[in-house]
Amino acid sequence: MAAAAESGARTWPGGGSPRPGSPASSPVLGGRGRVRLGPGAERTGARPPVPATALGHSFRKVTLTKPTFCHLCSDFIWGLAGFLCDVCNFMSHEKCLKHMKTPCACVAPSLVRVPVAHCFGPRGLYKRRFCAVCRKGLEASALRCEVCELHVHPDCVPFACSDCRHCHQDGHQDHDTYHHHWREGNLPSGARCDICRKTCGSSEVLAGLRCEWCGLQAHSVCYSALTPECTFGRLRSMILPPACVRLVSRNFSKMHCFRITENPTPEPGEGDDSMDGSAAAGPGREALVSPESSKQTLRIYDGCDAMQRNHFRLITVPRLAKNEEVLEVALRVYYISEDPCDFELQALPPSARSDENGAQGKARTGGAAGDEGSRGPGSRDPAPRDPVPEAWVIRALPRTQEVLRIYPAWLKVGVAYVSICVTPQSTARTVVLEVLPLLGRQAESPESFQLVEVLMGSRQVQRTVLADEELLLDRLWDIRQASLRQMSQTRFYVAESQAVVPHVSLFIGGLPPGLASQEYGPLLQEAVGTKADVVTVSHVYPSQGAVVLAVTCFAEAERLYMLVKDTAVQGRPLTALVLPEVLHTKLPRDCCPLLVFVNPKSGGLKGRDLLCSFRKLLNPHQVFELTSGGPLPGFHVFSRAPCFRVLVCGGDGTVGWVLGALEEIRHHLACPEPSVAILPLGTGNDLGRVLRWGAGYSGEDPFSVLVSVDEADAVLMDRWTILLDAQEACGAENSVADVEPPKIVQMNNYCGIGIDAELSLDFHQAREEEPGKFTSRFHNKGVYVRVGLQKISHSRSLHREIRLQVEQQEVKLPSIEGLIFINIPSWGSGADLWGSESDARFEKPRIDDGLLEVVGVTGVVHMGQVQGGLRSGIRIAQGSYFRVTLLRATPVQVDGEPWVQAPGHMIISAAGPKVHMLKKSKQKPRKAGGSPKEARVDTLPAPDGDAK
Repeated sequence: MAAAAESGARTWPGGGSPRPGSPASSPVLGGRGRVRLGPGAERTGARPPVPATALGHSFRKVTLTKPTFCHLCSDFIWGLAGFLCDVCNFMSHEKCLKHMKTPCACVAPSLVRVPVAHCFGPRGLYKRRFCAVCRKGLEASALRCEVCELHVHPDCVPFACSDCRHCHQDGHQDHDTYHHHWREGNLPSGARCDICRKTCGSSEVLAGLRCEWCGLQAHSVCYSALTPECTFGRLRSMILPPACVRLVSRNFSKMHCFRITENPTPEPGEGDDSMDGSAAAGPGREALVSPESSKQTLRIYDGCDAMQRNHFRLITVPRLAKNEEVLEVALRVYYISEDPCDFELQALPPSARSDENGAQGKARTGGAAGDEGSRGPGSRDPAPRDPVPEAWVIRALPRTQEVLRIYPAWLKVGVAYVSICVTPQSTARTVVLEVLPLLGRQAESPESFQLVEVLMGSRQVQRTVLADEELLLDRLWDIRQASLRQMSQTRFYVAESQAVVPHVSLFIGGLPPGLASQEYGPLLQEAVGTKADVVTVSHVYPSQGAVVLAVTCFAEAERLYMLVKDTAVQGRPLTALVLPEVLHTKLPRDCCPLLVFVNPKSGGLKGRDLLCSFRKLLNPHQVFELTSGGPLPGFHVFSRAPCFRVLVCGGDGTVGWVLGALEEIRHHLACPEPSVAILPLGTGNDLGRVLRWGAGYSGEDPFSVLVSVDEADAVLMDRWTILLDAQEACGAENSVADVEPPKIVQMNNYCGIGIDAELSLDFHQAREEEPGKFTSRFHNKGVYVRVGLQKISHSRSLHREIRLQVEQQEVKLPSIEGLIFINIPSWGSGADLWGSESDARFEKPRIDDGLLEVVGVTGVVHMGQVQGGLRSGIRIAQGSYFRVTLLRATPVQVDGEPWVQAPGHMIISAAGPKVHMLKKSKQKPRKAGGSPKEARVDTLPAPDGDAK
């Protein structure tokens, strides 16, 4: 498309937006591809900068009583006068009004190119953030989109634009060229404009713009100097391009598509009987006034839906206010910019009142304030009259005709929309016949087009195909009767009548592992009743107990998704995820997308914040939460990508989990050996230390972390297999009656037997008893110290209870309490157990030498000395094949996962090919300045002068 904005982005008017409500408005989107407009559409071209009123603002001059900043330039407003928009609270200098390019919240929905719903997470406290709707500070709990940087008050959610990032192709206006996706405000206070190099961020007001793909920052008056195309900035090689992801998800919300855990609490405004009392004062959040006051507080409903749910907005008006004044305030509080003469206020019907028994009042229109005999809010008639009802409903007056905007549902067209006049005789078919010539499609058959109604809700975008005989004027009347707000968020598109081929990939996890591939289909048929004619098993992962279903019916896919989440098989709950399809043939040659796994329970619960940050910096389709299905869904989505890398955010146990899954699924991958980076979130983080990723995450900028991953060096690392077999020890003196079956575990860092594993087991049991207390790395280490002190005098003479063979040679053990096999030069949170002294008997250890080092410790005191760097362990052996015989039940731990192993044998050997890891480069990454500003190199014009 010649000049289409990035899908979902808001079109920031600079010189082509029509005045709201104009009977014929069809702005040209760019200088290319303009079509001839026929009768009924106004010819438009380049226009001068539009005045503020054309952007929907209702400015009035106000006297300032406290320090105030301009929302356009973010500078302080000197003097006592400023200009305030009564609808969206935009504050401006008088000199800035002529440069105004920021639309008011009442017209913002009409400027969205392709509507994309938001994914709001749970409520939280966001200091120094501002609501994108009412522009006021978020002083109480608020909501934040998990995919973009939209922040809103809970009661402002229904008025938020559906302008989230478009992260995949879904069959609605898909395109390969992406433009900047601008989001206003909530920039760091020190953020600088990438055009004029001056400060554009503010911690005082909602000011400045930022592209949510490449991170470019600019003033709202400077951004038009940038080229519209977005190159995804510094992280372009790591981002999974939206044009390379396909997900047709008609019946699934964005929360399902992005695998985001849904908030169990009711939606804001859904279920509350009144406004949020904790919200900041503002439109719809007025405080109740006392009966003696000269003002009154009224409850305002916008239609039948609001009355049924008892959802209203509060307004405060003078008791002697005229009815038209009250109506204007009521429309303003619902962000309705239409002419008040087209509406009226009606008293709440008796059937809808819960605490009032008065009769229904007469209607008052916005254009008949002086009619005698009428009564309404603020009537000045001193004669005796019925009490003014507290609750009122805004109603639209009947219309004999209406100007309706019709949008094209395809991209290659020179106009954003055309406006036509709808009469009582207008049907969906006649509208299509009238619109096609205006859009340059008169040569095509009208039968191949249809009229689609789109409700652009902030949480979900709903599309409805209208029947050919549907009367448009009646349809508009029904929508306005239900909700005036809904009418302002409803669009009509002319779309080609092509059937969408349903294809939904459902990942089902939690099934019994180890079954034959053909057994999983009947098992699911019995558990959830899959329909064989529309559901097939496309992939089976028996070792993981998971399958991927290909569903060719939207309704069946939704039914299975909801049913599987509440189903258990053999006592294990099932997991259901909606997976996208990566179009690997469309990936750019220089693209090596990053697959991110995050364990939200690691790192003192910092994983949850990282999960949200990476979703916003990258494509959310490439970020996976490990508590929902584990690593397998991510590897399956990337299975056909010819090249990709992996970032694991978690402790050493999480890294081992991902590497184990990678080993099992390696033969299914087009890139069988992806390199793995680590963001350490655990307690010890020994592998992260060795690979220079640090001792633990301490709040570094997530963007800087991704840059470090991009600049990291690839290295190889050995992995080891441990076979645990207790069967041959049945005749031992301390054998157990029920022998454990043989099992295999993988080792990356180290394996401990004896006192080391016993301390880990005690810590693990303490964490299982009170998991809520183990949210701090410092607290976890304190518990380790406590359990160590309890074992300081413990002695079990481990050397008498085990036998060790190295390369089939018996090795005599010294007097020790713990035996440790180490693969990396870091143990117990960074201690060097092997030591740095040279020894002619052994080779210098490396993580890729194919050898393990065997070290002994004499007890807790010795371990403490090693931790303090005072001593090293007792060097025992070095080799590639080990056989340990346990003569009695002994604590064992592998990479921090402890258990009590029954008597028997442990065989340790190399585990197939070496794994590719990413080691952080010693060269420091270029300073990002708290945001992805290095993206500017591709799109910035040359500055006229020196940067200041």
